[in-house]
Amino acid sequence: MELTLTTPALLFPAISLLMLAYTNRFIVLAQLIRELYAKYKENPDGATKGQLYNLKRRIVIIKNMQIFGALSFFFCVMCMFLIFFEFMFLADIMFGISLVLLLISLGLLVYELQISVNALNIQLEDFE
Repeated sequence: MELTLTTPALLFPAISLLMLAYTNRFIVLAQLIRELYAKYKENPDGATKGQLYNLKRRIVIIKNMQIFGALSFFFCVMCMFLIFFEFMFLADIMFGISLVLLLISLGLLVYELQISVNALNIQLEDFE
C-alpha cells in the first residue's frame, strides 16, 4: 500500500469526533459523581457507594480512552510529517502505531459501554 499525505489525514475527523465524544462522556460522569458524592455525604449508604465505585472505574477507563486517542492523533500527525519529508518506512510504522492505538481506544470504549449497561441493568432490576 502506498501511503500519501491524504491517507493519515482521513483519520483526523474520526479521531477528533471520538475525542469529543469521550470528553462529553467524561463531563457527564464527573457531574454525576459530584451529585452522588454530595448525596453520599448527607446519607451514606451502600447503594450510592457502589454507584460511586462504578463511576470511578468508568472515569479511569475514559481517561485511558482519551490518552490512547490522543496518542493515535499524535502518531497520525507524525506520520504525515514523515511522509512530507519522504521517510516512508518510518511513516508506515507511525501510521500502523496510530491505527493500533485507535483500536485500543475503541476497545476501551466497548468495555466502558458494557460497564455502563450493566450498571443500568442493576439499577432497573427492582423495576421488573
